[in-house]
Amino acid sequence: MSVQVAAPAVELKELSGPMDKAAGPEPVTAHAPGHGVAAAPCPLPATEREAAPASSCGGERPPLSGCPGLSAAAGLPPGAAKVPQASAMKRSDPHHPQHRHRDGGDSGGAAAEALVSPDGTVTEAPRTVKKIQFADQKQEFNKRPTKIGRRSLSRSISQSSTDSYSSAASYTDSSDDETSPRDKQQKNSKGSSDFCVKNIKQAEFGRREIEIAEQEMPALMALRKRAQGEKPLAGAKIVGCTHITAQTAVLMETLGALGAQCRWAACNIYSTLNEVAAALAESGFPVFAWKGESEDDFWWCIDRCVNVEGWQPNMILDDGGDLTHWIYKKYPNMFKKIKGIVEESVTGVHRLYQLSKAGKLCVPAMNVNDSVTKQKFDNLYCCRESILDGLKRTTDMMFGGKQVVVCGYGEVGKGCCAALKAMGSIVYVTEIDPICALQACMDGFRLVKLNEVIRQVDIVITCTGNKNVVTREHLDRMKNSCIVCNMGHSNTEIDVASLRTPELTWERVRSQVDHVIWPDGKRIVLLAEGRLLNLSCSTVPTFVLSITATTQALALIELYNAPEGRYKQDVYLLPKKMDEYVASLHLPTFDAHLTELTDEQAKYLGLNKNGPFKPNYYRY
Repeated sequence: MSVQVAAPAVELKELSGPMDKAAGPEPVTAHAPGHGVAAAPCPLPATEREAAPASSCGGERPPLSGCPGLSAAAGLPPGAAKVPQASAMKRSDPHHPQHRHRDGGDSGGAAAEALVSPDGTVTEAPRTVKKIQFADQKQEFNKRPTKIGRRSLSRSISQSSTDSYSSAASYTDSSDDETSPRDKQQKNSKGSSDFCVKNIKQAEFGRREIEIAEQEMPALMALRKRAQGEKPLAGAKIVGCTHITAQTAVLMETLGALGAQCRWAACNIYSTLNEVAAALAESGFPVFAWKGESEDDFWWCIDRCVNVEGWQPNMILDDGGDLTHWIYKKYPNMFKKIKGIVEESVTGVHRLYQLSKAGKLCVPAMNVNDSVTKQKFDNLYCCRESILDGLKRTTDMMFGGKQVVVCGYGEVGKGCCAALKAMGSIVYVTEIDPICALQACMDGFRLVKLNEVIRQVDIVITCTGNKNVVTREHLDRMKNSCIVCNMGHSNTEIDVASLRTPELTWERVRSQVDHVIWPDGKRIVLLAEGRLLNLSCSTVPTFVLSITATTQALALIELYNAPEGRYKQDVYLLPKKMDEYVASLHLPTFDAHLTELTDEQAKYLGLNKNGPFKPNYYRY
């Protein structure tokens, strides 16, 4: 008995792209709320939609960091052309993977039935053929449409770097809504519209994240309990510009419990968690931030926090110095009522010292970055864990045996080096400071110049707070597939601007991961466009951020309540007693028990039994 099998055929037919939006350029100056146009439905199943590039299904697009913001508004830019879909493919093998569904069944449906003819010949019944669609994954740097208006020219040429949300964002970030948050009319449940977030409907998810963070932030929760009777920040009007994460939300709500009114913007365009921003807006906080702001959006959000009728800030909480810079530039008269500035980053503190040296700092400022509880915990322990998290989430790489060069051996560099060494990496260090350099040598790292190892290393990490640490010359000499990233606050350490040239091709790999391809085929892997890796591409340990946030809260209380004349127009460190207090609030988490000095011991050491226990010049 012979068996004849009819070979199935798949018709080759072009499938037209479903999206075609041709909106005109949008204005850049005024906030014009309005209802956006609904995005066209995505033809892919949910599972394939997640795998496809965000630009093909209305996902989020990122833009900048540090100073200007990062992930970007969702959807295609105005004026964008159709996104082509790949043609259905012709296959001769019925068992080819493209002919099978995800559940293992054939693409034609159920298994074909055998038909028996009167003469005994068995013939397989013809199968139903379905067209198969494939999202085009290839997105070249030079072929991406540019967005006119809100995105500045310098940013618009990097469109391939701004087309999907960060892996640090939750699943609630994906949206088919292409309308910019600036063009939406949103209200919370109380009827307030004094905010601008991606989607206020995500508030419930954000609230759950905040509740998780509260469990790992014991000191702030303790401050709330102690403030139930007194309100040390009553009357304070705080304008803030920091990373908007669940940890920041706990800080903001603590400041509110202490009596302060707050208005907030993001210090980084990629680090905002949209659902957390929505939860804060739902709770009544004027928040202006979303993941993937353009540079224009970034400054617009800061301005909306500062320039509001009937509300004058009297305290500034800054991370990076952009908020302080904006007020100096646009609203210098506001400093007449501002009592002080609290700054937590290396970059921002450096800018404050520059203002002080030039005689332009007109209010007292607290340098939180160099307080012991920030520098020795956040910078060191936080980066020791988050560097691995950021690299794993973006590249899925194995660290054992990899050659890594870490530029800078401050507290951030120390944390990165310790983590990579523990994972089996071969770590080199570059340094300008002989003391830090000697520490690196004593810790077992080889001290080199970047030029000496640039051809052989697999990973380059910058941790200096400087500019042009990794230049175009270094980038040209790197080996194929070298991973380049930055752990500093701003995007100045890697000369990314030099890569925005026609001869180089940018190719999006996944969220916050780009291939930059040279004409000879060599490519490097650039993470977060050279911006802050851990907060752009991953998350950071909540407990460590609790230490920093508590330090910030106490610095605000100190400056706000300080009697006239205690602090001049200069930059100050947090008093040692407050540093020790912050540390003591976190010890109960470990069931730790401090030893107390006897009167005799305190007298012998010349100390107060209650501290401070170290002089200001002590190096921890």
